[in-house]
Amino acid sequence: MTIRDDVRVLGRLLGQVLKEQEGEAFFGLVERTRALVREVRAGGDDRDLREMIAGLSGAEAGNLARAFTWYFQLVNLAEEYERVRVLRASGGVRPQSLAQALHELRAQGLSAEDTEALLARLDLGLTFTAHPTEMRRRTVRRHLEAVARALPALGDEGEGGPAAEGIAAHVEALWRTPELRRLKPTVLDEVKGGLNYVASIAQALPGLQRDLNAAFREVYGRDTAATLPLSFSSWMGGDRDGNPFVTPQATREALALHRDRAQEVLLALIQQAFADLSQEAHGTEAYRDELQALFDAVQAGETVDLVGRLSALDASLRAAGQRRSAEVLLTPLLTVARVFGQHLVSLDIREHSAQTGAAVAELLRAAGVEADYLALPEHAKQELLIRELRSRRPLWPAGEALTGTLETAIGPIREVREAVALAGPRAFGRYVISMAESVSDVLEPLLLAREVGLRVLPVPLFETLDDLTRAPQVVWELLSLPEYRAVLGGDVQEIMLGYSDSNKDTGFLAANWALHEAQRQISDVCRRAGVRWRFFHGRGTSIGRGGGPASRAILGQPAGTIDAGLRITEQGEALADKYSHPVLARRNLEQALYGLLLSAARPGGELKPEWLEAMTRAAQRSAQAYRALVDDPAFLPFFEAVTPIHEIARLNIASRPVRRPGAPTLGNLRAIPWVMSWTQNRAGLPGWYGLQEGLQEIGAQTAREMYAAWPFFRTVLDNAQMSLAKSDPLIFDEYLRLSPPSPLAAHLKDAYARTVALVQEVVGAELMAGEPRLKASIGLRNPYIDPIHRIQVELLRRSRDKEGGLDEFERPLLLSIQGIAAGVRNTG
Repeated sequence: MTIRDDVRVLGRLLGQVLKEQEGEAFFGLVERTRALVREVRAGGDDRDLREMIAGLSGAEAGNLARAFTWYFQLVNLAEEYERVRVLRASGGVRPQSLAQALHELRAQGLSAEDTEALLARLDLGLTFTAHPTEMRRRTVRRHLEAVARALPALGDEGEGGPAAEGIAAHVEALWRTPELRRLKPTVLDEVKGGLNYVASIAQALPGLQRDLNAAFREVYGRDTAATLPLSFSSWMGGDRDGNPFVTPQATREALALHRDRAQEVLLALIQQAFADLSQEAHGTEAYRDELQALFDAVQAGETVDLVGRLSALDASLRAAGQRRSAEVLLTPLLTVARVFGQHLVSLDIREHSAQTGAAVAELLRAAGVEADYLALPEHAKQELLIRELRSRRPLWPAGEALTGTLETAIGPIREVREAVALAGPRAFGRYVISMAESVSDVLEPLLLAREVGLRVLPVPLFETLDDLTRAPQVVWELLSLPEYRAVLGGDVQEIMLGYSDSNKDTGFLAANWALHEAQRQISDVCRRAGVRWRFFHGRGTSIGRGGGPASRAILGQPAGTIDAGLRITEQGEALADKYSHPVLARRNLEQALYGLLLSAARPGGELKPEWLEAMTRAAQRSAQAYRALVDDPAFLPFFEAVTPIHEIARLNIASRPVRRPGAPTLGNLRAIPWVMSWTQNRAGLPGWYGLQEGLQEIGAQTAREMYAAWPFFRTVLDNAQMSLAKSDPLIFDEYLRLSPPSPLAAHLKDAYARTVALVQEVVGAELMAGEPRLKASIGLRNPYIDPIHRIQVELLRRSRDKEGGLDEFERPLLLSIQGIAAGVRNTG
């Protein structure tokens, strides 16, 4: 069967359920809507469609939106299975695989030893974050996972077999299952949701390790002891920035869940290895004896040197001529133990610099050291912090209960200290400081951690344009302090870069260039300071928040800026899209590793001065155009009128509020709802606005040269193509009807058309010509997503025209938001 066959069968089964559950009249309404939308898409009059939508009751509108939403949920499953089918059928050296990476490294002149050294110095850290745009309940996901498991059997059994009947049963159950959460998810709900994909990743890792071993033998003609340069972290349960629900107790519960899930995964793999490794050694079942001892220790919750002891077993098998047994039967356990250990994922703590500063101020005031720390100038803050860090004395009296402010700040650090004692040092990752603006912001967590006797490694997060511009100087000053270098020791300095706020602050092109230049200059600073470094990229799934294919993003990093590897956030629906199936997990991980290896091996060098100068001018011009738009006094009311931002705030998709504290402004609106709002109305503004002005500043001919020869610039324009392709002026027109007449409407439509034309001129092809599969998917989805958009616009109009209308129409409106997210994907 092909994907078209799968979609046809799934559509037929959904139609059958709709007839049975809602009646022929409702099914007829669905079919009529689909036909009318197709006519409009083909250039026909939309009068009949508009009248039909206007005549729907709230319940009918909600059900109609649900019907098309479920179609998308099923189509998404079919597309995922098609990817699995294609991957399983592929032969030879797969593009963007570990084998291709090693072939390319050898062609560049890297020896076997060079490649092993490269693998040893790198780490790709993937970090699950509590910024979900995944709106589906776990109950709904379980039904969809059951449908996905049944899809492969459709090809063997046909439409009348047990698989089709099983799918129909789950679709039937889904139709009567509430899609929307009645309550906001708790922090623990978010942790459980993120850990849902651990089993799939654990199944993918051993095959990936065997791929590396086989590729090395094929390319270099010998075995290697190299291991996957891969680790996993999480912010869920540790990310306190703007989320009052991440309490010390929530952190403790998250860490306990990590240990429990790690134990579950390890025990299952130890049992499997015990069953498989039945060989005798020196007259005894030595392998089974050791595995039994490991099983007992892990089950008892003891901290065990898993990797050391399993590596000894591996060496023993190989010495006995049992290489295949080592690689096939022990590798699954050894690989998972290396990557997940007994900690599963390393929990980071993240806190806003204002909160760490307030906690330090209270600590110093209570100890009689400084009455008003926050009022001190930066140099005085640094001097005070350095003086205190030289001392080992705690500032808070031993045994005395912490104040509320200090418990909030120090409590999570205490919890990770306990987790480290139970599961080893990798249970805790790093301490990330949001909105880091100065050296004192980075030093403050060191003082807080000293109170509980834990060494932390702080990671400054530079987010706004101003922060990114200052970042190289801040990092240089930090690394120049002997007291800080003593804490860092020989460890890697991590620097986190924020894609969300920089984009919302300055627009698509200027944000990308600011991030490029920050990386280039910070790398130079670390190199001069003699410190190893690693950038941590806070990417979302949407182009406006640094999204796009991971391998493309990694290959687009500035040459010479990858030293100890990379960390990347994995958010929202990206988790389901990448890791819902072991085959997909393996493919996504190998593509990311491919990008990392090649990008890290690329020698640094000077860019053409004329390109640097052109990009600097383009970024300035683009930022001016963007700021002129969002600073227009008419913009915020226009934004609130033509997007469902207020309705998104009502959607129970996350424990975190949509705004930071303070009066509602564009400045304190979080980036996820900002981007999601423009995705809902298909304007896609964060992923392209300002690009036209920047390209005009560069000039088409120079831009074509840059696109052909500069990976960074190619990545920027390819991501813009995706954002432009997913934008839709036809749909945006419908949302513009919600606003009083405004010059901004015509301006944005004109800007979109000009941007498309100029991008196509530079790349020399229509949008997405290089990605035909994705282009076709967008085209196929539009006729089915259009009805949900039109229903949403109608419901927004009704709810805004009526006192208390949002309460009356809340459920169908939120269903429409969910449906559009399922249809468009890459929403947050």
